[in-house]
Amino acid sequence: MSKGFASNFRLYLIAFLILGCLSGVGVRLVFLHIIDRADLLSHIEKTRRQIIVDNARRGDILDANGHLLATSRTLIVLGVDPQSLRPEDESKWPQLAELIGMPWSELHRVMTTKTRGTPANPVPPAAVGLAFNVTPGNPGETTDDAALDEAPETGGQRLIRWARLSEGVEESVYDQIQALGIRGVYGNRTFRRTYPNNALAAHLIGYVNKAGEPASGVEAYADFYLRGQNGWREGERDGRRRELAQFRTREVRPVDGYHVSLTIDTVIQHMVEEELQRIAQQFRPAKATIIVSDARTGFILGLGNYPTFNLNQFNTAPLEVQRNIAITDQLDPGSTFKIVPAAGALNDGLVTPSTRFDCMLATIEYKGRTRRFIPDDHRYDHLLPVSEIISRSSNIGAAQLGMKLGEERLYHYARAFGFGERSGFPFGGEIPGMLNAPDRWTVPDITRIPAGYSISATPLQIHYAMGTIASGGELLQPQIIREIRDASNESVYRFDRIAKRRVVSEQTARSVARMLQGVMRRGEGTAPDAAIPNYEVAGKTGTAQKLINGAYSKTNHIGSFSGFFPASRPELVITVIVDDGRVPGKPAYGSIVAAPSFKRLAEQLIQHLDIKPVDYTAGARLVAMEGGRR
Repeated sequence: MSKGFASNFRLYLIAFLILGCLSGVGVRLVFLHIIDRADLLSHIEKTRRQIIVDNARRGDILDANGHLLATSRTLIVLGVDPQSLRPEDESKWPQLAELIGMPWSELHRVMTTKTRGTPANPVPPAAVGLAFNVTPGNPGETTDDAALDEAPETGGQRLIRWARLSEGVEESVYDQIQALGIRGVYGNRTFRRTYPNNALAAHLIGYVNKAGEPASGVEAYADFYLRGQNGWREGERDGRRRELAQFRTREVRPVDGYHVSLTIDTVIQHMVEEELQRIAQQFRPAKATIIVSDARTGFILGLGNYPTFNLNQFNTAPLEVQRNIAITDQLDPGSTFKIVPAAGALNDGLVTPSTRFDCMLATIEYKGRTRRFIPDDHRYDHLLPVSEIISRSSNIGAAQLGMKLGEERLYHYARAFGFGERSGFPFGGEIPGMLNAPDRWTVPDITRIPAGYSISATPLQIHYAMGTIASGGELLQPQIIREIRDASNESVYRFDRIAKRRVVSEQTARSVARMLQGVMRRGEGTAPDAAIPNYEVAGKTGTAQKLINGAYSKTNHIGSFSGFFPASRPELVITVIVDDGRVPGKPAYGSIVAAPSFKRLAEQLIQHLDIKPVDYTAGARLVAMEGGRR
């Protein structure tokens, strides 16, 4: 055979090898495209597909005048992909540490730690594929905060693909970080709840915790309206984890939450909390509550408790401080309850304001048994009419009014005024207080309950019982939310006045209101310090001994004052309750610890709301003018 030609063996060998290679490629293609196609496509999908969550912005909480009480601000959660860092960027790390306020040693440790040991229960690759939504080196992209911080690698180690550097960076600071151009450092935009007024109305507004869950107050109650609906988009990314926008298959845009407008007025709320601070400094009470509401609608204009807490630092506040004691704590209402037997007896026609009772008695026969009265603090030289029983706050007189009604009717009126049942306040763990049915009363209860003992109520129940007289005899439901508005500020729903029931007639309510004005008369009433010159003030003091270790204490008292004005044309109801205030040398009577606060607050509100005094001469002048024209 000529040397210019290859042997047949060699040709056959080359042909065989080529055929074998082609056959191998063919077999591999069969496995790739037919046999293993489903598994391989699933793996590719998990690797390349991504779901990116677009967080909705939580709605704002506003006061009655549109002032912000709670809002959401944009922050950047800053992180790093150590696998994407470049050696030439290391000189910029000290500047980054300074911008985010992180110690250099800690930043260096995070940036140089690229792997971790495999955990006992490793995250499946599928979860990793869905979690990584941000491209290292592409800081403008956003991702879900729940993104995993590790990716699988062989050898029992996991690559770190996300390490958190800062929980919240301002947009302006993030712009400076981007300007550094450090590849692998990127931010995830998120919304964080903030409260511009810190502690103002803390027990009403509530807060959103670190996990993004509403924990209390309006934040929790109105979460359905506030939270909005998150959006999301599904697409693909390339080998460098950058989103390929052209391959987006589905996209759902986020819907921002609705705004919630409250009934409270920020100015009034500030006045309330300033007065609570004054009470705290002067009397050092265990706790105190002030409530202000619109006498005509029942809408709460201000509600504050002492002690309180800063909503922006809720995690440092003890749980007992976060409790809205206006609805979660109960106390003996004391003499503020005396409006119940008085109004009931007047409404049923059993007495008139001038009906007189002997209030010097120590005991009385009732239903065949001798009943002992709670003694009064003062002695009287004459029989007291019903009007003076109220103005002088006679325990003996109130008990006799209760006996006129009898157990069943007294219980009926107490329930009608809202005692022993929840008021309907929309959130916060409200309790019903304690009012036993007549078949569970003990022998002394008929003399104790009319004076405000052997019964427990929340501060809100006491307030709305007085509000029943101010409203003309109707028990109004307390409301804190006025309106729901969408993201474009269009009204979605408005809340209106709700009257739960009629308790007494308008005539009875007016009669009781006139009697309550006597409480402010010097020399006759128990609270002359609550009187406001040129204004009709109607109200009632209350002083109840605290029940400690099963016995009523002679040194621990709850002092209160609940009232409204102008008495003949009520506009505001104000209740001040001071629990265990300290007054040197004397008990903490409601006339001392609560009535002056009522007056100070009322005088401020007169200026703020431009409340006019009742002009009794206007009608006479109008009649004279009309007569003159004739």
